[in-house]
Amino acid sequence: MILKYMITTGMILGAFAIVGTSLVAVTNSGTQERIAEAKRQALAETLHALIPPERHDNDLATDTIDITAPEFLGSKKPVRVYRARKTGLPIAALFATIAPDGYSGEIKLLVAVNADGSIAGVRVLAHRETPGLGDFIEESKSDWIKGFDGKSLFNPVEKHWKVRKDGGVFDHTTGATITPRAIVKAVYNTLSYFRQHQSEIFNGPAAATPEATPHG
Repeated sequence: MILKYMITTGMILGAFAIVGTSLVAVTNSGTQERIAEAKRQALAETLHALIPPERHDNDLATDTIDITAPEFLGSKKPVRVYRARKTGLPIAALFATIAPDGYSGEIKLLVAVNADGSIAGVRVLAHRETPGLGDFIEESKSDWIKGFDGKSLFNPVEKHWKVRKDGGVFDHTTGATITPRAIVKAVYNTLSYFRQHQSEIFNGPAAATPEATPHG
């Protein structure tokens, strides 16, 4: 009787374990799918903030290329570039550029460059600048970052691609020049890379793996 009881109890516990494991697996699978979908939506919103859906007819999240150009894009690792097209023609390229020399470290940017070489927009994705002092670079707190809209390598000319304190045209806030200097330099370098490699950017093979956000 004892042996039979032990066997029965073991079978019941085993059944509970199987059911429990199955429920956890199903829940985890559903959760992972929801997380992945949320990331895809967040990425689409980020990209479409600079290149609206009506400007392109391709999938920006999958039409990408990874580029390694630390002297221009600020990272020794590959930088992802999202490509916008309409009826197969290049519309814009969105660079996940890094400004490596911010006051408190790297400033992660998204720089959208139109096919004609002008800037469609710039956004700060992440930074560690001093709270309060560095807030002005965030689009939600200041219009400063929108000052790049429409600019190009020749508008302004190279010598004026600086903050006003250095003789340029870009504003800066009192006590905070390192941060805007870093961003202005990173945006200019991105434009320079685009001008030199535009054909390669739009004709190069797509990146092998997807990326949930511009900077992972």
